[in-house]
Amino acid sequence: MINYPNRKMAKQSEILYGNRGMSFEKEINDSNDYYRVHDIALIYKKPTPLQIVKVDYPSRSHAVVREAYFQAPSTTDYNGVYRGKYIDFEAKETSNKTAFPLRNIHAHQIEHLKKVIDHGGIGFVLIKFTTLDKIFLLDGRILYDIYKQTRKGGRKSISLKFLLEHGHLVEDKIVYTVDYLKTVDRVYFHET
Repeated sequence: MINYPNRKMAKQSEILYGNRGMSFEKEINDSNDYYRVHDIALIYKKPTPLQIVKVDYPSRSHAVVREAYFQAPSTTDYNGVYRGKYIDFEAKETSNKTAFPLRNIHAHQIEHLKKVIDHGGIGFVLIKFTTLDKIFLLDGRILYDIYKQTRKGGRKSISLKFLLEHGHLVEDKIVYTVDYLKTVDRVYFHET
């Protein structure tokens, strides 16, 4: 059982639903390992801050966390340094074939990306359409503009068509993982 800061408890089904992006996350983690080993970039997955409250010890070598609280809302999934620039991004995936539901990304994460950009960093979201096997990089400024529209009663999703027009397809692979930095090079460093 995981408890949120407002004392709301997450149901087991919500916890399992939250793990749906783990394969995409593994691809990105593998890419980040490759980047580190080959001295290309230093980008890390941020840990989720938890306050552990109750632990059972069924044996000396095994501990089972029975109750924990999120200490604070987390910001984004990844951050680090690439080519002398601070980089910060969120990774999301959807099984939807035509749009990415905006409810899948939290307002505080979008606002965090905007602040990163305002301070001179690179901020974006990687969106994977699992059924189409397509990954898009969407700049944080564009995401923030969409977010502002939703607060005024605008759209509730980002269409695949919009991503094809305003996002950047991540097509490159490194040894079966996602080479998203090639897309970062094209978008932020204007390299082809």
